[in-house]
Amino acid sequence: MDKNLKKGIIVLSVIVIAAVAVTIVKKQFSGMHSITQGSEEGVSVARGKFDFSSANKPFIATIYIRGVIEEKNQTYNQTWLLNTIHTLKNDKKNKGILLFIDSPGGTVYHADEAYLALMDYKATGKSVTAYFGPMAASGGYYIGCAADKIYANRNCLTGSIGVISANFVDGTELLKKIGIKSTTIHAGKNKNMLNFNQSATEEQLQIMQSLADECYDQFTGIVSSSRKMDLEQVKKLADGRIYSALQAQKNGLVDDVMTVEQAMATIRNSMPADNLIFKDYVYDRPDGLRDLLMQGLSIIKNPQAVFAEGNVMNYLYTGGLN
Repeated sequence: MDKNLKKGIIVLSVIVIAAVAVTIVKKQFSGMHSITQGSEEGVSVARGKFDFSSANKPFIATIYIRGVIEEKNQTYNQTWLLNTIHTLKNDKKNKGILLFIDSPGGTVYHADEAYLALMDYKATGKSVTAYFGPMAASGGYYIGCAADKIYANRNCLTGSIGVISANFVDGTELLKKIGIKSTTIHAGKNKNMLNFNQSATEEQLQIMQSLADECYDQFTGIVSSSRKMDLEQVKKLADGRIYSALQAQKNGLVDDVMTVEQAMATIRNSMPADNLIFKDYVYDRPDGLRDLLMQGLSIIKNPQAVFAEGNVMNYLYTGGLN
């Protein structure tokens, strides 16, 4: 057997085994009892043992926002999130939303869509509270700014207020060195900008910087409004760095550091409704063969790097300490 083919089979086997192992662990810890409501974009799952007596009780919806914020991936689905928020907006039994955020961020477009949907939800008079889990960085923090209050786990990493507008490779010197000539036929002097076969001009760099600056101004403006902070003060904090939960609290980026149980108790005590309960809303994507392979690959390759590929405007933390 060809050595390369044999090596490929071994690598594929490792990926499949890793993916299956991850799936088994996920299923073991996802809870034995669940109520599942299907939708065209995955399923909405209410975790835990179902009590029929709670069906007509007022409730807070705990929406889990996990993973990279984009159109859809294994743990996040934009359509599901927007539909869930819209449904809760019109549910008379729903009294508020608790966002559980564990995300490094994502695209500007999808983060802003989620933020605007939550602001529309709040216009009904219902409350939104955010709880930051292991990470609520960049676009994750952006969405959290829709909340009336932000609480964080003491080990949370947050902040990363900034924008990535482009990440490109200039391959002109390499192509020249190995004797390859690549030509892109285009009309418009900037149509081919950021292509690997053409060095970026100063004008093109300024174009991309202007896009980043515009998104940055939008981000810092939202933080200023949400946190009731002076814009210049926000910009001093918004240099792209991450903060610990305590640092974020000290700088006014979160309200308090506590456990999720304490956050839920705080919400319950602030609500006039009797017998208030919490219902979990979790996006669960059915695992197909492709999904299993992707899960296996994610163990080997940093998933943030995968989703950050391409020249898309991103509110995304791509650093370490995960």
